[in-house]
Amino acid sequence: MHINNRLLWIDKRYLLLMVLLLILPVQQSAAAYNIGPDDVLRISVYGHEDLRTESRVSADGKITFPLIGEVAASGKSTIELEEAIAVSLINGGFVHDAQVSVTVVEQVSQRISVLGYVNKPGRYPLNSNSSIVDMIAMAEGINEMGDHKVVVTRIIDGKPQKWELDLLTYLGNTESTVPFKMQQGDEVYVPKAPMFYIYGEVQRPGGYRIEPEISVVKALSIGGGLTPRGTENGIVIKRKSENGELQETDVELSDAVLKDDVIYVSERWF
Repeated sequence: MHINNRLLWIDKRYLLLMVLLLILPVQQSAAAYNIGPDDVLRISVYGHEDLRTESRVSADGKITFPLIGEVAASGKSTIELEEAIAVSLINGGFVHDAQVSVTVVEQVSQRISVLGYVNKPGRYPLNSNSSIVDMIAMAEGINEMGDHKVVVTRIIDGKPQKWELDLLTYLGNTESTVPFKMQQGDEVYVPKAPMFYIYGEVQRPGGYRIEPEISVVKALSIGGGLTPRGTENGIVIKRKSENGELQETDVELSDAVLKDDVIYVSERWF
């Protein structure tokens, strides 16, 4: 059965999407992460082991550090907090030329939920550079049943707003596409991909995800092709009408396949 080059190209696009989302490295920059309440910080001062400590940021955004007491931490990057502690140690006359290191041990305050048809649903840490592609990669990519169009829900002025984002757009031309930046409290949901179903005289009957611009001939190839008893002249589609009723119609091989279509291939008579 003939499959044109455009359909092969679509297949490759989907394969590229799945591979990139599985292996894309997620680079979390400690400097870019903004510290928040309940984060756990490990703080040390070079040459002063007695000042090494771990501290959880309080609900009002502060930590307590030896010698200098309370320090405002919430909203600062690790570099900014390092500078703030160093300045306090130097100005207080406690440490000359203080070299402070701050590491976020537990990122609790800024996390995003990634749910739906991903390989590892859950809550993941957010930094100022996190994009929608980064968050999907943290969830180990979209699984075989997931759609390439994802939904992001964000609370703005107390009301939820939703965006439907096509991941193929963000992976196809990264130079001209502006990344969709994530914000604290966002929720990412990957829905189930649109499906079609094929039965009758095909090698692999069942349900399959719909790819862009899929035709009947492509659907037949996805179903493994016709059995020896199948015929291209006996193909019908059962499709839902606007009122939800299933309607049966004859089709051409070049006709488009739509969401929830049921394709039935009849047996040849002789």
